[in-house]
Amino acid sequence: MDNLTFRYSVLLLEGLKVPPQSSKLTFIFLLIAFVFTMVSNIGILIQISAEKSLHQPMHILFCHLPVNDVMGVIVLMPRLLKDLITDPSERYITYVECVIQAFFTHLYGTTSHTILMIMAFDRYVAICNPLRYPTIMSNKMMIKLSAGAWGAAVVLVGILISLSVRLSHCRSVIQNHFCDNASLFKLSCENTVINNVYGLTFTVVLLTSSLGWVLLTYIRIAMVCLKSKNKATNSKAIKTCCTHLAVYVILIACGFSVIVLHRFPEYSDNRKFASVMFHVIPPGLNPIIYGLQAKEIRQRMLKLCRKKVYSN
Repeated sequence: MDNLTFRYSVLLLEGLKVPPQSSKLTFIFLLIAFVFTMVSNIGILIQISAEKSLHQPMHILFCHLPVNDVMGVIVLMPRLLKDLITDPSERYITYVECVIQAFFTHLYGTTSHTILMIMAFDRYVAICNPLRYPTIMSNKMMIKLSAGAWGAAVVLVGILISLSVRLSHCRSVIQNHFCDNASLFKLSCENTVINNVYGLTFTVVLLTSSLGWVLLTYIRIAMVCLKSKNKATNSKAIKTCCTHLAVYVILIACGFSVIVLHRFPEYSDNRKFASVMFHVIPPGLNPIIYGLQAKEIRQRMLKLCRKKVYSN
């Protein structure tokens, strides 16, 4: 069969191995998680865009996080929910759909790190250079940071997926519950050394840059707080940083669990569950953590709740 024809053929997804007696419960849990994540993240975006007092660099940069979380949930959950109620022998997906899903899945994971990196820079400037903060964090700087966070992720992930798309393939079964880069190049019978080398380098560079940058900024922030004698300022800095750090730790913990389990093929079912949680836990917790910790957003939410109570 011609490679081009085979490339755009229909593939079969292995899917999650859920016992029949647990499939309905799993479906309901994931559906609730999906609805909650979408509503909470979109709600945060609407609040920030509607309230002029929230049009500050910190909140504007934070907006990238719910946008990315919504993208990460949409790219996986609807398909996963559909497959849970579909017979395993009929979980088909076209090659083009598989490539698109793989691209946006990796884009979600990569951008989660780059967004938190630019948010760490914002916190660093606010705490270490408070007098110069309005000058440094200008509209022009925010555009540069935003473009850098998304642009770098798009380029890196684009190269990653392109290296897999260039390969012809001789298999038609995706041994996973969704399409990712590894699933794509494992379809091929060609030499995939370049794919493995770039994929490993990509992961190491991303995690090293992310961890290194966040660690560096927090060390600098800690040094400034230790030198400062203003308890109120230090308390506000710690509260703000704890929010960002909590989100970052959750992302790292969920991400590392998937990476580690990839090295143990015998735990493939656990890896699948961990990868689903990577698309459920951070997007679901991020709006709660930021919504409750950010004073301005919390006050806005309380105002809305009071208005509804009074109107009723």
